[in-house]
Amino acid sequence: MALAYLLGKASAKLFRVNLNIPLILVLSIIPDVDIIFEFLFNSEIHRGPTHSIVIATLVFIPFFVLYRQKATPYFAALASHSLIGDFLIGGQLQLLWPLSTRQFGLHELGLPYINIYDPINIALEFTLFAIATILMVKTRDLFLLFRNRKLNLVLAIPIFTVLLPTFMGYPLRVPILLVLPHLFYLVVFTISVLIVVFRFF
Repeated sequence: MALAYLLGKASAKLFRVNLNIPLILVLSIIPDVDIIFEFLFNSEIHRGPTHSIVIATLVFIPFFVLYRQKATPYFAALASHSLIGDFLIGGQLQLLWPLSTRQFGLHELGLPYINIYDPINIALEFTLFAIATILMVKTRDLFLLFRNRKLNLVLAIPIFTVLLPTFMGYPLRVPILLVLPHLFYLVVFTISVLIVVFRFF
């Protein structure tokens, strides 16, 4: 989410787009909805079709037609998950599904395998989190999440697809040093959603 936020901010500035922060954050984790399918159907589909750049591009064609360059930050947020984050860490992505089921990633290119517990990944993720959080506070984007805006309800998607499942098993599905970013997003998004829910009733 931190990477998508930073890319979204940069491309929004480049294309003079007024960025929708909740939508950027949600799009950044959409490929990981396959985690829910794995849990529900006890199947191994993570990093498969939902991580396909072909599918992401097809889904975004109507948005590019309607909104032109204004769709770019949102596409960047979605694509960054697979093309940068998962490509670098772990690999094994079906980037060209349904055209091909071949797996892609740095490891598949012959480079060393980096998993989420690798110190390189931990340092990279924590650094991105720190930079994104500082920027969110400095630009006051973080405080937009605490306003009573119905669109903030979309933050329930990362809560239930990625953040809560991370803490529902033992051992934790993330390195101990990355618990802080997960907890931060979990608390902020939960408060954001609850503000809308309680004011709705």
